[in-house]
Amino acid sequence: MRGAIVILSCLLLAGCGARALPGRAAPPFALTLANQQRVTLESFRGRVRLLNFWASWCPPCIEETPALNALAREFPQGKVVVLGVSIDQDPVSYQTFLSRFQIHFPTARDPSAGIMHRYGTVQIPETYIIDPRGQVRRKLVSAADWTAPAMVRYLRQLASGG
Repeated sequence: MRGAIVILSCLLLAGCGARALPGRAAPPFALTLANQQRVTLESFRGRVRLLNFWASWCPPCIEETPALNALAREFPQGKVVVLGVSIDQDPVSYQTFLSRFQIHFPTARDPSAGIMHRYGTVQIPETYIIDPRGQVRRKLVSAADWTAPAMVRYLRQLASGG
């Protein structure tokens, strides 16, 4: 019995080291964006990345979308990139959401939620702020006001090497 508990504990903890935690390297991934372009986390190296997990059926995700769009417009030179990862299983719902909200940032659909789980996300929306070197700086759970002056200042500072 004790051996079974040890094995189960090891299985449950397997992969924990790969989770995204502040101060650690962000786990790598590859996605196909809505425009069919294949990207990886490294595709955006040298920029601050806001990795946002969401779904079209999630009320806080819907609430947060205009602020994410505004933030993407705030950094047109790409020093800060919003990267949305939807866990929508229905491609039509996903595409309808993108059209309805006129999403201005790269987004992809991951219906298996594999990347989300690799990051350790259990609730959406959830956003990871990843610095230009690929280190997770912050993890924000639930909707955030991405246009708040303090947040924009923080992202500008992070993008300039601070």
